[in-house]
Amino acid sequence: MLKKQLTLAALGLSTAVALGLTGCAGGPADAGEGGTDAATATSLADFGDLAALEEAAKAEGQLNVIALPRDWANYGAVLDAFAAKYPEITINEASPDASSAEEIQAAETNAGLDTAPDVFDIGLTVALQNTEQFAPYQVATWDDIPAELKEPSGLFVGDYGGFMSIGYDSSKFKAPESLDDLLGAEYKGSVAINGDPTQAGAAFAAVGLATVQSDGTLDDFQPGIDFFSELNAAGNMLKVDVTTATVTSGETPVVFDWDYLNASHREANPNWEVVILPGTGYAGYYNQAVNVDAPHPAAARLWQEFLYSDEAQNLWLEGGARPVRADAMAEAGTIDEELFSKLPAAPEETVVPTEEQSTNAGTLLGEKWAAAVG
Repeated sequence: MLKKQLTLAALGLSTAVALGLTGCAGGPADAGEGGTDAATATSLADFGDLAALEEAAKAEGQLNVIALPRDWANYGAVLDAFAAKYPEITINEASPDASSAEEIQAAETNAGLDTAPDVFDIGLTVALQNTEQFAPYQVATWDDIPAELKEPSGLFVGDYGGFMSIGYDSSKFKAPESLDDLLGAEYKGSVAINGDPTQAGAAFAAVGLATVQSDGTLDDFQPGIDFFSELNAAGNMLKVDVTTATVTSGETPVVFDWDYLNASHREANPNWEVVILPGTGYAGYYNQAVNVDAPHPAAARLWQEFLYSDEAQNLWLEGGARPVRADAMAEAGTIDEELFSKLPAAPEETVVPTEEQSTNAGTLLGEKWAAAVG
């Protein structure tokens, strides 16, 4: 489950990859209901209302998504709910395990084709590097989204998030209480991170967590790089992309990953437990964006409206993730209170990198990660 690249803000406030779709060359739909140009619409007001957007999207009849693993934050249920709500729109799911960087590459490779992605689920570092690839759009529930979690014009917007955690097979290991525990001989060849931190957000966040757990700050990820270099030198680091299958088989018995992703392995492995280390925690959100060249621009915007609806936000919660509208929904009485109450307690201190820190950390990792872990 390789997916993604970094995050937008704190929770404690809160390949060129070919899409593998069939179709011929084509461009965005010219206009939505009433002559609205869906490709330039920046909010529901440009369509008139939700019903007009729905009609425009149904007329397009297709939605191309990419990098949405069905076992990631309950995405399978989210996709199925949209499909049930709008059976007139066919969802084309491509490259579910692609990284955020690969999402952008797919858009570039398929530019001008009806196989290009309509939307992105993407992390902050890649988003900041590719803002020209996004079309600004503000959903109807825009005001419910904390300002810290959205680009002001709506180019990209935080949607769901969690805390960096360590998942482990409790039949083989005791719960780690610190990073240093993972350096012990009993963890030989056992500790994995979810992807390459120069490309995948969960892996990036693992280095960030190691940094702050090593008394460093997010101004300099070097302590985190040093930890994983030491872990690798001890022979304890696994260079395997983590999936439920690798967890179930025992190939990756200890995993750094977001808490909601680690928790998703429990169904397949009843011995799987998840711990958020004491001390400083590392949190983050993933972001939604519309492709500026979306071949189905109305469907792309309808997808955004759905993702920020009460229904989809509660589906993130069902997957163990923290929906971006949680506070507003709790106040309005529309959140699933039972699920909301079951979320693990946030660490007493939570950090997330700023845009500048994210950019600097990405540069440092690009320069030093490969040499540090071999």
